[in-house]
Amino acid sequence: MGSTSTSSSSKISCFQCEETSSSFDHFRNGWRLRSGEFAQLCPRCASIYEEGKFCEAFHSNDDGWRDCESCGKLVHCGCIVSFNAYLLLDFGGVICMECSRINFALARSRCLFLEGQPDITRQTVIEPQYRPRSSEVEVQQISRNFDCVVTPLFEKLLSATDADLKLARLIIPKKCAEAFFPDISEPRGFLLKIQDTEGMDWDFNYRYWINGGSKMYILEGLRDFMISKRWQAGDTDHT
Repeated sequence: MGSTSTSSSSKISCFQCEETSSSFDHFRNGWRLRSGEFAQLCPRCASIYEEGKFCEAFHSNDDGWRDCESCGKLVHCGCIVSFNAYLLLDFGGVICMECSRINFALARSRCLFLEGQPDITRQTVIEPQYRPRSSEVEVQQISRNFDCVVTPLFEKLLSATDADLKLARLIIPKKCAEAFFPDISEPRGFLLKIQDTEGMDWDFNYRYWINGGSKMYILEGLRDFMISKRWQAGDTDHT
């Protein structure tokens, strides 16, 4: 890699490709050097740098490449050129600045949305085994996919009955059903449209029956969904 220099004839060279010119206006500022000055780049190298593709173009064989934990994009870590192109995550790994800005906007929208809604997760006491355990990165990824605010409600470890294709139904925990699902007054229930995390819509029948004097809530007609998701006993259903 070259360096910014001035010859006896007052020519300046591009920091990267060492193209020379006697006109300072021919060059554009790149990244800030340790000296405090900016690396001077020729129009071609400057354009690549401004497009965010400098390391991809010139440092592809160097060490230090990591995957963005959110989108999977490769980021060149430890390089002064891409110093402002990523952030270190608290739990390890890195996230590119584009994903960081998107996730921040989604998180802010989520907070504003929740501020205007009844705090159902606090009003409803959910048994510990049903509390959502999705990571913030997982939730933000789903939110980015749908360009909307996603709030996990509960999780359930699938029992052998839940994963039985012959029954093709899911038993919803009573408190979760009464807190998060539509009100239901008739045992025969009604059709409920649910969208999965891949954007596909499914029509299930939501109903209840009386068991020991208490309502038991279920979703029926899940056979195609169960086959599509390859449900197995012990898997976790996220809602």
